[in-house]
Amino acid sequence: MDRFLYISMSGAKETLRAQTANNHNLANASTTGFRADLSAFQSRAVVGAGHPSRVYATSEGAGWDATQGALAATGRDLDIGVQGEGWIAVQGPDGREAYTRAGDLRIDPSGLLKNGAGHPVMGEGGPISVPPHASLVIGSDGAVSIVPLGQGPETTAVVGRIKLVNPPAETLTRGEDGLFRTIDGADAPADAAVRVASGVLESSNVNVADAMVTMIELSRRFDMQVKAIRTAEENAQVAAQLLRSG
Repeated sequence: MDRFLYISMSGAKETLRAQTANNHNLANASTTGFRADLSAFQSRAVVGAGHPSRVYATSEGAGWDATQGALAATGRDLDIGVQGEGWIAVQGPDGREAYTRAGDLRIDPSGLLKNGAGHPVMGEGGPISVPPHASLVIGSDGAVSIVPLGQGPETTAVVGRIKLVNPPAETLTRGEDGLFRTIDGADAPADAAVRVASGVLESSNVNVADAMVTMIELSRRFDMQVKAIRTAEENAQVAAQLLRSG
């Protein structure tokens, strides 16, 4: 009886964890450049003397979906989307270099180039600062060019180049702030092969239909585990009554 109850209890607990991860994906279905979390169920044996026949369920993260989201045209000069593999380097809240696919850029009052989440965009020598300008263009190689305020097109100048990187996916980990960083903490080198498109944004790669189906499936699975727990309780009560009557 205890085996039955333990399996049901651990299964219900891990189903809730999987539901949390799936709901997180759904909540970010419209987040620019979001990468969906992946999770998987496993059964494991309980380690320890006297428990060789006990097993329990686990729901563990299986990384993240590297599939590129669709590029949607916005017509905005400061919006960029990475074409194919690659990442945009930004400065995380901890001061370390981090990576994102969100290219919804903007310029703050001090002239610092940031993304929509407020993270400074990194250039070749640190965060990029943009002086007052009449127009701005971001090239496919990440070069930020401006026409200075009050000047003509012939005075176009490059004020910085967005650092674009492409480290192997297995060397990256996602932090609680949603940014990716290298596992060893080192800064990834710039990759000249990474290209960006201007006037577009990459949408989230979450498949809403699949996530909704998964949510329903996990809800039914949780209900099944709870029913199993109740059945175990009822069986225990019946067994106790039989013992008393005997």
